[in-house]
Amino acid sequence: MSSPALTLLALAAGAARDGSGLDDDTRQAMRLQVDAGVLGDFIPADGWPQLAAGLMGEKPSAMFEILRACGALARLLPEVDALFGQAQIAPDNEMIDIGEHQCRVLDLLAAQGAPLAVRVAGLLYNLGKADSPPQHLPAHYQHVERCLPRIEAIVRRFRLSPEIRELAMLTAMELERVHRAAPMRAASIVALLERVDAFGCEARYRQLLVLCTSDYRAYPGNADRVYAKFWLLERARMACLALAATTCAESGQDNHADAAVTRREARAVAVAAALRSERWADAVD
Repeated sequence: MSSPALTLLALAAGAARDGSGLDDDTRQAMRLQVDAGVLGDFIPADGWPQLAAGLMGEKPSAMFEILRACGALARLLPEVDALFGQAQIAPDNEMIDIGEHQCRVLDLLAAQGAPLAVRVAGLLYNLGKADSPPQHLPAHYQHVERCLPRIEAIVRRFRLSPEIRELAMLTAMELERVHRAAPMRAASIVALLERVDAFGCEARYRQLLVLCTSDYRAYPGNADRVYAKFWLLERARMACLALAATTCAESGQDNHADAAVTRREARAVAVAAALRSERWADAVD
């Protein structure tokens, strides 16, 4: 027989399957159970299958809204609960709630049929913004440094797979760098593509782009807009792939470090040409 805690999580996850929600009486009963300590000695990892089921539903935000309303989110995922009520400036200078933004990201990922690892990453990449120094708000300086150990803590708490951990960490570190990618910075684009292993692990690179696109489209007014950075990075990556495979192999360099530098410089020139960035077309800094 399921424990009361698992039943509570199952109810919340069920609401996410089709976004149907729960009636007021059920919500009140869940609140009373949480207040009575039903999650007091509950092992979070035991509840992961239910949380994962909710994340894989048609409307994951429904699960998090219910868990937050009954107080369960603060006990199971306090790092996520702390995002609600925190402000961030949107691209159009409108102030948004970060917790609500992550819920919109999750629903966008669900609409695309994204796998579980992508949806978990979509939930976690802004965790470091929950407690940014008040004097810096609404900016969130060094939030990535605060985010990474929180992702690690959640991975341990729920015993998540290495695949989930790797994508969540990568997204936290690189999402805003993808947003800042610009044609005039060919060498930086190449460095970014190499950091995210766009040439060696294309599947994970594409998952990162899905996350970046969903983050962009989750902002008010962006839902139907084209995410230009997706095509910018794809053009750059294709330019790199078009380089002769023997560029470095035939360069006569035995030192791997020298070969890597030569390859990076060739890629930067190729990217500059593909993006018509004259500043980089003839030389690489």
